[in-house]
Amino acid sequence: MGLAALWLLAGLLAVRQAAAVLRLPPEERLTDLETWIGEHGVLHVSGSLYDGDSFTGTPFSGLVLKPLTRAAEQSLGVAWTFGTLLLVVILGLVVARALPGPVSRRTSLIAAPLAISLLVLSLPVRNTFTLGQTSIIPVLLVVLTVLPRTSGRQAGVLIGVAAALQPALLLFAVVLWLIGRRRAAALAGATFATCTALACAAMPHDSWTYWVHHIGGAGLGAPADSLANQSLHGLLLRIGLEGPMELALLAVLAVAVAVIGLRRAVHYAQDGQLLLAAAITGSVALAVSPTSWQHQQLWILLAVVGRVGRRGSDRLVWPVLVVLAMSLNRTALLPDIEILGHIGYNAPLLAALAAACVVPFLSRTSPRWDEPEPTPIAEPARSRFAWVPLLRLLKRPLSRPNLMLELMLIRVGYFAYSWIRGHAPDERSVAEGHGDQVLTLEGWLHIDIEHWFNAIVADTEWLKLFMNWYYSTFHFLIPLSLLGWLYLRRPATYRWARTPLAFATLLALVGFWLYPLAPPRLMGLGYVDTAHGPQDLNNPDFGALTKLSNQYAAMPSLHVGWSLWCGVVIAIVAPYVWAKVLGILYPLLTTAVIVGTANHYVLDAVGGAAIVSAGFGLQYLLLGVGRRPHEEAPPLSAAMGTAVARARELVPGLVRQRGGGHDDAEPAEQARSGEGAQSAADEPPKGGDARVERHDQRV
Repeated sequence: MGLAALWLLAGLLAVRQAAAVLRLPPEERLTDLETWIGEHGVLHVSGSLYDGDSFTGTPFSGLVLKPLTRAAEQSLGVAWTFGTLLLVVILGLVVARALPGPVSRRTSLIAAPLAISLLVLSLPVRNTFTLGQTSIIPVLLVVLTVLPRTSGRQAGVLIGVAAALQPALLLFAVVLWLIGRRRAAALAGATFATCTALACAAMPHDSWTYWVHHIGGAGLGAPADSLANQSLHGLLLRIGLEGPMELALLAVLAVAVAVIGLRRAVHYAQDGQLLLAAAITGSVALAVSPTSWQHQQLWILLAVVGRVGRRGSDRLVWPVLVVLAMSLNRTALLPDIEILGHIGYNAPLLAALAAACVVPFLSRTSPRWDEPEPTPIAEPARSRFAWVPLLRLLKRPLSRPNLMLELMLIRVGYFAYSWIRGHAPDERSVAEGHGDQVLTLEGWLHIDIEHWFNAIVADTEWLKLFMNWYYSTFHFLIPLSLLGWLYLRRPATYRWARTPLAFATLLALVGFWLYPLAPPRLMGLGYVDTAHGPQDLNNPDFGALTKLSNQYAAMPSLHVGWSLWCGVVIAIVAPYVWAKVLGILYPLLTTAVIVGTANHYVLDAVGGAAIVSAGFGLQYLLLGVGRRPHEEAPPLSAAMGTAVARARELVPGLVRQRGGGHDDAEPAEQARSGEGAQSAADEPPKGGDARVERHDQRV
């Protein structure tokens, strides 16, 4: 059933991508095909291929791909689109077949649909579809060489043809030579030379232009310093270097990356990880090439086959980072901050350099290849209801999740939340009609206090300033701080608390989409927007925030929802009564602020409380987890640990009498194993150990 679902997903994604291209008007479809089929394209050109600065391929590619592009000319790109789709499917099947063994039957079954899905979602393939590029062909030719039944002669020919289409791929011939397959390497070089000579004989002027005038294609196409060029050369130009200094530094960096990357590729090829070696070599080629456009960056995605990390919980970090970098744009990966923006703009290049030179992929001879250090887990929780939990097969990890993976998922999750919220229906008449409904219901319930309270806040300067500052600050500061503290000090509680928060946010998005609601400040009924001043309701783009987010996403109030989640968690985990009281007051104060600033109705706050309650309820229903898990106190600081040890040495009799002679290390050792972890978490410490734990909690 699961396998069928994966194949269905892969098919739907592939069809959707093809449909997205074919839905475009003919003049906007496969724009790069104009290089081939346009009035001055390859199919009709009478002069040089490079007169128009749009064709960037080798003369050999212009020679051999003409017959393929006639299909695009004759059918407005339909045959070309489905031909590209077929190449993607074949590449996914080959990648799944080339995984380093031994591979379990379950992995072999899901590898093909998963590979096809990731390829279709990746930016290089989407760019190839949209523009009508041919960059999948050289990748497929090279990947075919890693199949078990590909002979050395076949590998040499395939790599030679691929290099004739994309010269940087000659690095694969170098890898063949270094791993001892010298006949295949020589054949690859000979094939490349033959194809290039054939193109020179057929198009001598174009060959001179490409190989001599442009030095292997450098300078063709878009400017080399554009963000689309993800090579070392493009990066150095973007940071302001140029001239002899840039070329000298480029030469040093290119040699260093090539030496380190190719040595690593040779190591993993000799280890039997041929697909990983191909991905590393392709990443090196992208980095050292003068230009590496988006449609040529598919090699980076193939690096997900490398295994990284000794612990099982760390194995997903590298694949997730690569998939995100190759599937999402910069704004989705990192916040719009200047320093982080530079990282986001160059994410593909950084991923290529990491795959080529940095990431410590495991060897197949490593004892952690098949058996990583296990993650402590808890068995499915038991409930008073026989049918709860619904997801009985899920195991609940007890250890702290990987920080890098957690931060990336939080960032991408927040981007998805912002995107969905921003694209929710925002028709003004509908939103204002819903606002009238809310005000009518509140009047019937006698809770329509928004206008009265907003007038008090607007007329009281200190109260207005405080509430404006509170509204714009605490919404993110408190939840993120609480999540950070739980992650560091209470990892099991962190896992327990984050799930209902995620559920509540998803439910809020459903509310934004199904019930767009104009907040009081946009109703034109005399409410005062204390933060942004009066709004021009006659202007469709009224308000300073309208350009940033959907202003009709008011029901439910996530300000109240997130603050209520914080209040519940603080009231449960805080060790002191005053902290618990502050936790309870926090959502109440937030409710007062959202109403006083005219950003929400009272019923919006009720909706925020409802989604948080539903979030905790869904967690219990799906996972059976209701109460906060018991967990050991966080480790003592070094100084406190030394003090406790000395105290035990001074009064060993007292410790044995109260602690029963138990060693503190035993519960920790139990917590490292699956069932032992659960028993250690459920059973409270005894005697002297309990005193130490209580003291540590105060610290």
